[in-house]
Amino acid sequence: MMAASLLRRDKRATAAHLKADLTRTDNSSGLRQLQDLLDAVLNPEKTAADTEALDWCKCLIAGGEGFEEFCKTVRSYDNATLCGLVWTANFVAYRCRTCGISPCMSLCAECFNNGDHTGHDFNMFRSQAGGACDCGDSNVMRDSGFCRRHRLRTGENVPSIPRDLLLMSEMVLPRFILCIIQYLRDGYIEPDTSAERDLQKVLQQLEPQITFLEELTKMGGAMRTVLTKILTNQQTYKELSMGKEDNLYAKKNYDKYLSALKNSGLVSVEEKNQSAAADIAVGAEGGAGAMVLLGTTAPGSPDESTKEEDQDGGQSVGQRKRVKLSSSTKDPYIIDSLKHKCFLEELLFWTIKFEFPQKMVTFLLNMLPDQDYKITFTKTFVQHYAFIMKTLMKSHESDTMSNRIVHISVQLFSNEELARHMTEDCQLLDIMVTVLLYMMESCLIKSELQDEENNRHVVVNCSEALLKNNTYWPLVSDFINILSHQSVAKKFLEDHSLLMLWMSFVSFFQGMNLNKRELNEHVEFESQTYYAAFAAELEACAQPMWGLLTHCKVKETQEYTKTVVRYCLETLQIWFDAIGFIDEPAPNQVTFHLPLHRYYAMFLSRAVKCQGLDLDSLLPDQEMLMKIMVHPLQIQACLSEIHSNMWVRNGLQIKGQAMTYVQSHFCNSMIDPDIYLLQVCASRLDPDYFISSVFERFKVVDLLTMASQHQNAVLDSEQERPMLEGALTFLVILTSLRIHLGMTDDEILRSEMVSQLCMNDRTHSALLDLIPENPNPKSGIVPGSCSFEDVLSAVADFKAPVFEPGGSMQQGMYTPKAEVWEKEFDTIMVVLRTVYRRDVQSAMDRYSAFLKQYGIHTGNPWPPYKERTPLHPCYKGLIRLLHCKTLHIVIFTLLYKIWMDHQNMSEHVLCMVLYLIELGLDNQVQDNKEDEEPCIEEHCHDSWFPGTNLLSNLHHVINFVRVRVPETAPEVKRETPPSTSAEASSYGQNLREAQVFSLVAERRRKFQEIINRSNTEAAQVVRPKSSSTRWVSPGTPPQLVTEILEIRESMLSLLVKLHQKMSSKQNSLSASWLEDPDTSHHAHGDGITAIERILTKAAARSCQIKRSIQDICGKVCPPVPPKKNSPCDKKALDKEERRQRARERQQKLLAEFASRQKSFMETAMDVESPETEAAMDLGSSEVMESEVLYDCVICGQSGPSTEDRPTGLVVLLQATSVLGHRRKSKQPKQLPTSDEEHIYLADTCGVAHDVRLTLMQQFFKDSSCLQSVSIGWDGGVYVQTCGHTLHIDCHKSYMESLRNDQVLQGFSVDKGEFTCPLCRQFANSVLPCRPGRGTDSSGWHTPTNKATCVLVKEVEDLQEKLGLFPTESNLSKEMELVIKDIKNTTQKKYMDYGKNPGSPDNDFLFMYSVARTNLELELVHRGGNLCSGGASAAAKRSCLNQLFHVLAMHMRLYSIDSAYNPWTKLTQIAQHKDADGFDEERPEVPMLFRDVPSLLIIFVLTMPQPLRKDHFTCVIKMLYNLQFTQALAALSTKLSSEERQAWVKSGALKKNAQNSEKSFEALLNHVITELSKDKSVYKVNSEENTVLSSSVWSPQSIEFSLQQFCLPFLRLSCLLQHHLYGDNLTGCTEEEEFSSLAVCLGLLSSAPQPPSAIHSASCLEWPFSAFDLVTQWCDEVTGRSLMHPEQSLSLLIQEPKWAAPHLLQLPDNYNIIFQYYHRKACTVCKKVPKDPALCLVCGSFVCLKGVCCKQQGTCECVLHSQHCGAATGIFLLINASVIIIIRGHRFCLWGSVYLDAHGEEDRDLRRGKPLFLCEERYRVLEQQWVSHTFDHINKRWGPHYNGL
Repeated sequence: MMAASLLRRDKRATAAHLKADLTRTDNSSGLRQLQDLLDAVLNPEKTAADTEALDWCKCLIAGGEGFEEFCKTVRSYDNATLCGLVWTANFVAYRCRTCGISPCMSLCAECFNNGDHTGHDFNMFRSQAGGACDCGDSNVMRDSGFCRRHRLRTGENVPSIPRDLLLMSEMVLPRFILCIIQYLRDGYIEPDTSAERDLQKVLQQLEPQITFLEELTKMGGAMRTVLTKILTNQQTYKELSMGKEDNLYAKKNYDKYLSALKNSGLVSVEEKNQSAAADIAVGAEGGAGAMVLLGTTAPGSPDESTKEEDQDGGQSVGQRKRVKLSSSTKDPYIIDSLKHKCFLEELLFWTIKFEFPQKMVTFLLNMLPDQDYKITFTKTFVQHYAFIMKTLMKSHESDTMSNRIVHISVQLFSNEELARHMTEDCQLLDIMVTVLLYMMESCLIKSELQDEENNRHVVVNCSEALLKNNTYWPLVSDFINILSHQSVAKKFLEDHSLLMLWMSFVSFFQGMNLNKRELNEHVEFESQTYYAAFAAELEACAQPMWGLLTHCKVKETQEYTKTVVRYCLETLQIWFDAIGFIDEPAPNQVTFHLPLHRYYAMFLSRAVKCQGLDLDSLLPDQEMLMKIMVHPLQIQACLSEIHSNMWVRNGLQIKGQAMTYVQSHFCNSMIDPDIYLLQVCASRLDPDYFISSVFERFKVVDLLTMASQHQNAVLDSEQERPMLEGALTFLVILTSLRIHLGMTDDEILRSEMVSQLCMNDRTHSALLDLIPENPNPKSGIVPGSCSFEDVLSAVADFKAPVFEPGGSMQQGMYTPKAEVWEKEFDTIMVVLRTVYRRDVQSAMDRYSAFLKQYGIHTGNPWPPYKERTPLHPCYKGLIRLLHCKTLHIVIFTLLYKIWMDHQNMSEHVLCMVLYLIELGLDNQVQDNKEDEEPCIEEHCHDSWFPGTNLLSNLHHVINFVRVRVPETAPEVKRETPPSTSAEASSYGQNLREAQVFSLVAERRRKFQEIINRSNTEAAQVVRPKSSSTRWVSPGTPPQLVTEILEIRESMLSLLVKLHQKMSSKQNSLSASWLEDPDTSHHAHGDGITAIERILTKAAARSCQIKRSIQDICGKVCPPVPPKKNSPCDKKALDKEERRQRARERQQKLLAEFASRQKSFMETAMDVESPETEAAMDLGSSEVMESEVLYDCVICGQSGPSTEDRPTGLVVLLQATSVLGHRRKSKQPKQLPTSDEEHIYLADTCGVAHDVRLTLMQQFFKDSSCLQSVSIGWDGGVYVQTCGHTLHIDCHKSYMESLRNDQVLQGFSVDKGEFTCPLCRQFANSVLPCRPGRGTDSSGWHTPTNKATCVLVKEVEDLQEKLGLFPTESNLSKEMELVIKDIKNTTQKKYMDYGKNPGSPDNDFLFMYSVARTNLELELVHRGGNLCSGGASAAAKRSCLNQLFHVLAMHMRLYSIDSAYNPWTKLTQIAQHKDADGFDEERPEVPMLFRDVPSLLIIFVLTMPQPLRKDHFTCVIKMLYNLQFTQALAALSTKLSSEERQAWVKSGALKKNAQNSEKSFEALLNHVITELSKDKSVYKVNSEENTVLSSSVWSPQSIEFSLQQFCLPFLRLSCLLQHHLYGDNLTGCTEEEEFSSLAVCLGLLSSAPQPPSAIHSASCLEWPFSAFDLVTQWCDEVTGRSLMHPEQSLSLLIQEPKWAAPHLLQLPDNYNIIFQYYHRKACTVCKKVPKDPALCLVCGSFVCLKGVCCKQQGTCECVLHSQHCGAATGIFLLINASVIIIIRGHRFCLWGSVYLDAHGEEDRDLRRGKPLFLCEERYRVLEQQWVSHTFDHINKRWGPHYNGL
């Protein structure tokens, strides 16, 4: 009852009353009342959507005051020293590597900007999974990086909190939290029955409650403490969670919770013991792994999943059964027990059950700054770890869930203190490893490696969702994270059972994703699982390995390394047994995944390199080494096979695997350890055995015979050469690579960098990416990042970003220094690191370019030989490879074969053979001294060479060799050969001496020996296959027979002969050649140089060799090669000669072609455009009778343009608002970057003209207004051409063909767009050329010396002539079409300015404004004045002449009514019509308000064409008078009234002088007097001006301002004259511009000396009394009684002068823009846009692609581009730092104007490095905007479909 009465009362009053009750000492009644009230309010049976309960809670907690005030009060007691701000995905945060202790450290923008990070290595990043700010947490970052707020430990000086403030919170919140938990229990249904939607619904209803909890956490430390107490108090939980006995609902609710617990397979331990029967059920459902035995499918995965597996590359005929291990090894409690003791634990449980709702995650994380909470929460999290893994595996949204998990775990495990604590108290490591094992066990299959039937090994199935979708990554990344803490890693390495578990985990990946070579047909289904396999090995095996290795760096940690190595070997042994491996790998199989081998290799390397352990103590016996070597070697051979196209039937994915294996992110965890392991094996095994294994694995044994023909059972002949090259290259890499054999980290970094730079110039970020990160890649610590920059500056030069004329943007690049090419270029490293074979070629090309440039070598160079770092003493055995007979026999055989030109030999083979010889010479084996003495002959019969040392074997001569050859081979002798040499007395003797060699047999023998040595009972191991089958390929007709070849060569003699052969000289090496000891020139060059270098080295090492070489060279008669060879030699010589000739022919052809092309380009670019024809000397009397000829670029014919078959110019019409964006000031506007700054557009040219026209239209006749101004400042049409012409009918057929062309074009043919057929420039119309002669210079140009008045009359008569309607012809039709095109180019709103749209007046205005726009733009392109003179750069590109003719033809259709003809007002005094003046409803625009250039264009375009020059000049003179008078009127308004009086006085004196009409003083006097008649004109500004004009007007300043006022008109007239008559524009300085233009236009007969002394008034020429005319013009103004004085004044003051157009001025640092705009709300939809963009022309902020701001299906950027730039928009995308251009219906990505310190763009801000404005790029952008060349310069355009 009491609760009910309370409920009805006012909430705040009740709260205050209760609080008062509770603060008394005896508060029992208060407590009772509160509990009853809460029972009523927080009744979980009500729906959660009812917010009444929430309001009650807020009021109760606040204890009667307002909730907002309460929040403020609590905040004031905030004692937190950490920031702890939690953010979700896509938030922009910072990471500073200089300040971070943990690599996961991150800061919010506020803390980052308030801290001092100048000069630090930081970057901005978009959070993937969410995170929290670490500012103030000294466990994760250094104190120096804290921001100002968290640096001062604020906690100390906060007053302690009054007890009663939070009293109510402590009472109310436990009930509130319980209520939330009850809702969650109620709403949960098991996922198999419920849809995800239902869970979402529950969460949506709880949204306000959880948000309220979140708000509480943000109140600061005081409130967090209260919450922590409540969440972690076990007593409260016990009392509340079950509910009271009598409450049925609570009981049911609790049962729901228990069943949810049971279903997760997470039952507490006690209950387990009670119900054994249930236990079995749970086990089958998804619990204890021990229940589920081999063969059955794993829990949680119904059988349907086998269907997908069926498609898995069809690798097996039967079903691939999932395998489940019986895991008795693990502690089942880790996976299966859970008991909740407090609210926090149950809250986390439900958070996991509901798959981590974002709000809950944020709430739980917001509490972390509270230390007690942090520890309890971490424990709870660890306790639920297994449950998290299970939920994750079942989840459909595993991606989102993974991110949320990591969001939490990274906050907990990055803290070393906490991680160690959890490891010690909660068995964190055991839990993690067990959970990972358990997870992977769900997707195991039987391995098919080696012995398919009896294989006992299991591997993960890469096509499972678990691996494909990387579902495991959150758990693995947590594991890597905790291993980065030394204390935790040590615990792990000390715990042997854990290590063993981990090794068994790693062995699941050993041999996964097995490839079987397809031999018959192409595989049907290319499985793409390989990337999952590589990712899994990298993330789950390699990264934890690197993590462990970072802690094994010093001697003290030797024991750890030994343990790991021991377990690796044990696990490897188990693996070999499981797959049934004996000694030969199964053919045609390869797996790239051998993580156990790699663990073993990396720990070995670390042990020797850093811990000073002895290698032999860590190595197993020989037999085990032989096994270990097999699989890595198999991978190397398969790489070669894949590149030799032997695996093509397996599809592209196998190439993908070969590339990924060596790719920069994988190589240091894959190929490097493999090669190192092989090097270790090679250094410890018998070299002959090792070498023969290599050649056998590479399948080239059969090729290594002296015979010219052989049979290969395993390779096709076209695969033999690449495989042989592969084998030799592998041997070279094996013997010369020193990455793990003695190089220091800095040397490794340097050689990696050099090899990458040699392949291509690289940007800084590409280099960082391409250089393998040495330690743990997650750590964000770049390989020795301190020295990265130093090494880079030592080996490379920076090339600043340049601009190619084509406009393509270059990035800042690093390129190798010259001395690097000279001394450090290492092809071996390049070959090892290239993903694409073409990169090796690229490196060689760059190398040869360097040699040519420095004149070191001009031919085709060979890879240079590079000296190696000395070997670490442990690996000295590797050198024995180079000094073993097997290798020498191979080398000898190959040298012989190359010299004899056997097939399948190549330069590459020779190159590698020489490299091996040279390596052998440079690396001598120390202990074999006695080999130097010649051996006793008898021992030589069974073996080729006397000993193993390369030096002594080099000069050993081999006489006879026995070979097996097919019967058909040329070597087979038909009769007993006569004895060929003196030494061999008989044929039998030869037989006995002849060397036989079979690699395979040799290898078997060695293998047997080694096995016998290691264990005698293994002797019965017999090869199942007999070795003879290798030699006879079944079904081949030719039998093999044994033959004896006579050789009589040594390696030395072969080298000398090869030298002769290559230099094609008989005695290329003279006997005395060796005396010259200088070897420096041998470093770079081709094969000849290489042989010389080897011979020199050998001679220097041994006198005997020196003698042998001299003998060989000194034989007077050069040795005759065997008979077979002579035709070959001749052939070779012929070939060489033929090649030489062919080369010369080719050069000649190329030269001829180039000259043709050049002349073509010259003519093509120089198309006769009429202006160039017309530009004749004015004085020239010669008459041009010939018509202008045009070349059609389609049909190639040349001819005049005629009425029937007109020719046209290829033009691009585009709407433009560039002119409208001009402003008065030369300074561009700043882009606003704070709320205080704004951009006002009122001061632009476009706005000014609009205002002026609107004002006129208020008072004057519309038709007259429309002739008094120009439009087209905004949305004018600009016409440009590439200068090429074509027949209009040809163009039509060209368009037709484009229409039918199915190729995807970047333009729309339907809109009339095309590219010029010749120069491919973008265009969209054709402008017809006027037929007729080139302007007849004499007739039209010669001055007639008529008096001005006569000319004025003539002009008037010409204007009276009615426009003749042109006869209907093709030409006129085309002209009309072009006019239509021009009108369609711009939008309707830019054409209709009149009162009645579409009227002729409107049309008339639009037409002449097109001419005006084009003239004005040309002026802008010339820099705003005509000082530079000359034909403009765009002269060839200019089509103004043609454009004028088209416009003129169109405009002559409108005649101007003579009564209103402005010409009469310019030149005559009007007769006063007194009364009739008012019949017009509105007067005409006064002459003084009219725009003079517009009048000029109207006159020129409406008079009959062609216009005579003197008529043109007459028009200019009359208009100049008007312009000058307007200048005086405008000037007079600027004077103060006193100054006006003074000037009137001085003018009055001049008025009576005879020359008064040409004196500005007299005219100024007149204008002022006339205008003063209407008192109001000057009144308006008298008040303001007294303040403004501090400067006094002198005659000079007045003269200057008059000239400035008239200049724009003169410039325009001059330009017009230049285009119409071809007059040259003379260049001049800026001071002389006025006089030179006046002379040019005929206003002055000759320029005065000095030019600066000119008086603008002296150019005047009045048709009759100047004063009368001026009076008439002024009367029109003063007679307006209707107008306000301000208005007439503003019309008087025209501003003809505008500065050049500019884009906005951007700040130097991009961060300023980014921080302000990326959080700014859009002005239209008031939301923060997902993709904000900025218009760089006007600064508007718009939503890119935002649906919110769409209008009529058009997105905001496109709309804005139409409104602001007449369909041209330039937008900066805030989140990507790039600029996009919108042009009409197309758009393109332009690039970025912000570059980082290394001159690189950072598109999408992926790297997040600080970016700075690149002025050059911005200028280029502005230049393209002003010159309208976006369409031509940017190549990649696409349609935007209004969606931007």
